[in-house]
Amino acid sequence: MIDIQFPDTLNPASHSDWRQLADITAEAFAEDPVNIWVFGNPRAIRSAFRVLASDIYARRGLCYLAGDNGAAMWAAHDTNTDLSALAGLRLAAGLLRHASKGALKRAAVVGKIMTENHPKEPHMYLFTIGVRKSARGTGLGKALLAPVLSACDRDRVPAYLENSNPANHGFYVAHGFERTKLFDCGEGGPPMEGMWREPK
Repeated sequence: MIDIQFPDTLNPASHSDWRQLADITAEAFAEDPVNIWVFGNPRAIRSAFRVLASDIYARRGLCYLAGDNGAAMWAAHDTNTDLSALAGLRLAAGLLRHASKGALKRAAVVGKIMTENHPKEPHMYLFTIGVRKSARGTGLGKALLAPVLSACDRDRVPAYLENSNPANHGFYVAHGFERTKLFDCGEGGPPMEGMWREPK
């Protein structure tokens, strides 16, 4: 894992912060085209992100918070991002309770497609970055990206993300990411954009 230098405005998250990481992210993704297509509603999105944050990213990844306004979840390319069996059951239970019909199948298909399109070479993977609605337009998204991208530049490490919202394309391009591929999320699903950033 690369060494990140955090400004005073950002705090590294521990595993105990999983709920806050997930809830900020879920609010940020509440209108995201891919997540709405997969899960059907914001409550189901939040349920899924809570499992992913708790079992994977807050435990094995690199996560940090900007107070209660913003959050980012990263992982090194060689991090095990598979759900444990118990977490898989929790995810399924949450989707069956909160999500629209067929969400479990759609989530499995999207996960498979993301894995198939994920680059194999070493990189830092941005799983999610999110800002609460009340903090949008304040520059917080840029501030959340900066520490890891600076470390990537210093250590000559590329970065990768999947952009699930076309409205965010320009934001990522402005920070050095370029589209490497565009892939559908399953039959009838919206496109998702693989984006790669070489160190600057």
